[in-house]
Amino acid sequence: MKKTTQLRNLINSNSLEFIMEAHNGLSAKIVEEAGFKGIWASGLSISASMGVRDNNEASWTQVLEVLEFMSDATSIPILLDGDTGYGNFNNARRLVKKLESRQIAGVCIEDKLFPKTNSFISGEAQPLADIEEFCGKIKAMKESQTDDDFVVVARVEAFIAGWGLREALRRAEAYRQAGADAILIHSKRNDAAEIEAFMKEWGNRLPVVIVPTKYYSVPTQKFRELGVSLVIWANHNLRAAIKAMQETSRQIRQEQSLVNIEPNVVSVNEVFRLQGVDELKQAEKRYLPASGKNVNAIILAASRGDMDELTAEIPKTLLEVGGKSLLATQIDEFNKVGIKDICVVRGFAKDKVAAANFSVIDNDLFAETKELYSLYLAKDKIKENTVISYGDIIFKNYILNDLLNDMNDITLIVDADVETISHDKDLVSTDTPYSKKLYSSTVRFIKMSGDLKEEEIHGEFIGLWKVTKNGSKIVKKALEELSKREDFKQLTMADLFNYISSFHPIAVKYIKGSWLDIDTIRDLQKAGDLFDKH
Repeated sequence: MKKTTQLRNLINSNSLEFIMEAHNGLSAKIVEEAGFKGIWASGLSISASMGVRDNNEASWTQVLEVLEFMSDATSIPILLDGDTGYGNFNNARRLVKKLESRQIAGVCIEDKLFPKTNSFISGEAQPLADIEEFCGKIKAMKESQTDDDFVVVARVEAFIAGWGLREALRRAEAYRQAGADAILIHSKRNDAAEIEAFMKEWGNRLPVVIVPTKYYSVPTQKFRELGVSLVIWANHNLRAAIKAMQETSRQIRQEQSLVNIEPNVVSVNEVFRLQGVDELKQAEKRYLPASGKNVNAIILAASRGDMDELTAEIPKTLLEVGGKSLLATQIDEFNKVGIKDICVVRGFAKDKVAAANFSVIDNDLFAETKELYSLYLAKDKIKENTVISYGDIIFKNYILNDLLNDMNDITLIVDADVETISHDKDLVSTDTPYSKKLYSSTVRFIKMSGDLKEEEIHGEFIGLWKVTKNGSKIVKKALEELSKREDFKQLTMADLFNYISSFHPIAVKYIKGSWLDIDTIRDLQKAGDLFDKH
């Protein structure tokens, strides 16, 4: 049921109903959990929680921001204490539109002048608005609402201003005819005499709302007998919080210890519960399966790389681009997305491939093996969500983000722009060529080879891929089976993917550029350009 309909039903109920004050998202959630059917967004409480006076010192846009948090945190309706509507009819009707957009169910406006003065401040003059002007404000608000169930309550301040019963009735009737959905009759006496006198004369022309802050000792049954529709407990959460905070702060200041405080305050876990931490954890599992501490990376960087004097003493992964090695650049990209658990398979000049921010596995047979053998050595590092990368590539960060958000068991990044066709490239064939219309559709890997026919080529594997928990089991099983072959040390990643695809689907995620495989000095120059734009 819409929140507006819930509030309208409360006000029009045949039995006495109650709503409770709240002043932020946390207190609103507490009110709902206590079992109340609605919330009073108190102007006094909201302004006090901001540390300002209840004299419209908090702007209406600041109040709206608080209301948005309150509305998001709850499923029950909120009735806003809208003071005088924050200005004239134009301000008031604009307020209605903004409240509706935030799913606020209704607003109560009082017939005083802007800026308002709190009704309970003693010794303060309480000038009232012109009746015709206030009726015009009500009409403007009702005609501006788009939801027929949105509620506008007109608050009559005649008793507060000392103008008596006759004026209170005159104003209430005028507001009824202007289109108000209910009348809030206010009193600061410590008994219910003014409320009782009004109810007897009013004759149930419109639902009546009361705020018994000053006449709190009057039995609730009396309000039922008078025919009141809705009681607002208007500021007690704020006042209770102030008392608790004052006492707690004083005690901690005096004792300089938390020993005697802890038994009297809620646990931090209760705060987390009210904040919805458990829901976020579940959402993270659903929407970010590859994020956070459960993600790790394996970088295959054992080979020397045939780049003449450039790789005479260091492996290709340590060549510098923009003042930073390819390996360091790649690790930085992993760190940016929260991947801290990184293992590097090193080989050539292995002692030079060392740092505190990654672990290492040694492939001492690097000169006579291919990349698949390096992955086999690191198979125990293939876990729940593992990204696997060649050590001689550089790529833009969005590619890694897209890969982490993919839900498939095994996903390869494939560049649909193949500049040149050669036997040195890991050319890929899929069931669906690249298209801008693909959006999030799953593309299935068919095979990888350097000898594909031109019509079979849909892209080039860039050397970056990922497995999920189930995918890791499949890859590790495949590695064990392939390791039994006599030619295992000469097998490539293409052999692994082609083997797996024969019994389990492999997904392909297309990109268009934004990466480089470093094979030549010219590639290093290009990488510098890419790095500058990174």
